[in-house]
Amino acid sequence: MQDQRNPWGAQTARSSNDEVARTFDSPADEPVVDAVQAIAEARAVPMAQVAIAWLLTKPAVAAPVVGATKPHHLAQAVTALDLGLTDQEIQTLETPYVPQEPYWY
Repeated sequence: MQDQRNPWGAQTARSSNDEVARTFDSPADEPVVDAVQAIAEARAVPMAQVAIAWLLTKPAVAAPVVGATKPHHLAQAVTALDLGLTDQEIQTLETPYVPQEPYWY
């Protein structure tokens, strides 16, 4: 299974061509992405699994929307169901978050 780690600033085929996606990046998000990356590296799992596992800790989230474009993305997303983040990991992910204005489409 291919590793899907995309640390802050990583260039992908989409990020180099998608002008709209670039408008969603904010320097305030970098510490959050760094926290996701650190937990993913410590657990030896893709960053997407950590993000999905975090979403699953939120009672208001009935089902995360996964933008899988390849079969292994879906397999990785399903594996996140069993990841189970610790309270410390959740705090590590949430502490650097800075609320931002909503994006309007």
